[in-house]
Amino acid sequence: MTIQDDTEQWERAADAAGAAALLEIGDRLGLLPRFDQGQQVRVEELAEATGLPATGVAGYLEALCSAGLIEEVAEGSGAFQTVAGFSQIRYESGYLSWALNANRPFVDHAVDFFHDARGAGDRHRRDGRQVAVSSEWMGSFGFYPVALKTILDARPARVVDLGAGTGRLVIEILLSLTDSTGVALDLDTEACAEARLAGDRAGVGDRLTVVERPIQSVATDPGPVEGTDVIHAGFVFHDMMPEEEEVADSVLANCREALAPGGMMAITEAVPYVRNARERRFSAIVTYYHQQFMRRRLLNEREWQEKLSSAGFSDVQCVSHRFPTGRLFVAIK
Repeated sequence: MTIQDDTEQWERAADAAGAAALLEIGDRLGLLPRFDQGQQVRVEELAEATGLPATGVAGYLEALCSAGLIEEVAEGSGAFQTVAGFSQIRYESGYLSWALNANRPFVDHAVDFFHDARGAGDRHRRDGRQVAVSSEWMGSFGFYPVALKTILDARPARVVDLGAGTGRLVIEILLSLTDSTGVALDLDTEACAEARLAGDRAGVGDRLTVVERPIQSVATDPGPVEGTDVIHAGFVFHDMMPEEEEVADSVLANCREALAPGGMMAITEAVPYVRNARERRFSAIVTYYHQQFMRRRLLNEREWQEKLSSAGFSDVQCVSHRFPTGRLFVAIK
C-alpha cells in the first residue's frame, strides 16, 4: 500500500466517523427525521417544531452544511435540504452507530461481562431506541431492499413485521401497496412510539397498527398475525436462542397456522461467522456480540432451513443480503 493509498483509507474512516456522530446528534435532538427524506427546512420552523433554541438549531445546521450533509436550497434562501447521496451516507453511518454506540454497554463493561455475563446483562442494558434507529439506517440499503422486494412481489393485503423497530419496512410496504394494512410489533416502548410517529408522517398511520409486545407472545396469543398474507421477522428469532428455542418453535408453528393459504414467512437473520472477504469483519463483531455478551446462538443457513421445514413450511429458500452476515429465509405455507 502506498502512502497516498494509506491516507485515503484514513480519510474515509474520518468521514464516516464525523457523519455518524452528527447524524446521531440530530436523531437525539429530534431534528433528523424532519429533513432526512429530503424535506426543505428552516431554522425557525425546526426550532418551533422541536422546542429547541433557534441558536442551537442554527449551529447544528451550520455543522451539517460544513460537513456536506445538507445544503442551502438557494443562496440566501434560509431553506436547507439533504445533499444527493445523503441516504448512502446515513446507511454507512448506521454500521458505526450500531457497532460502537447501540452496543456500547458491551464495550464499556467487557470485563464485567467476562466475569458474570448474565448479571452484567441485567446491569448494563442497551438503549433499545438506538438499536432500532441504527438498525434502520443499516437496513435502508443493507437488508430492507431484498425483504421489501420479496414482500412486494407477493402483494399482500395484510402484512406483519415482528421486531419492527421504528416500523420502516412496514411503512415502505404500505406506501407501495395503498390498499394494504400492516402491523408493526416490537417490545421497545420508544421504538413503538417512533413507529407511530413515522407512520403518521408518511400518511399511512390509518393503515398501520403498532403493537407493543415481545415476539414470544405469539407463542400463546397469535392474534396479531391471524389472517396475514406475509409475516416478516427481522433479527428477532435469535433473541430466543438457546434458552427459549421451544418458544421460537411455537412462534413459527403459530405463524404458519395463522397465515392465509399460500401465505409467506420471511425471516431476516444473521448467520454466524461468515468468512468470505466481503462479510467476515462485520460478521465477526455481530457474531461475537451475540455469543459473548448476549448469550445468543445464531443458526446457520442449514439449521434455519431445517427449522422452517420442521414447522411445516415448504419451498424454503435462502437469499443473501447486502448487509454482511444477513440472510433472508423465505418459506411458504
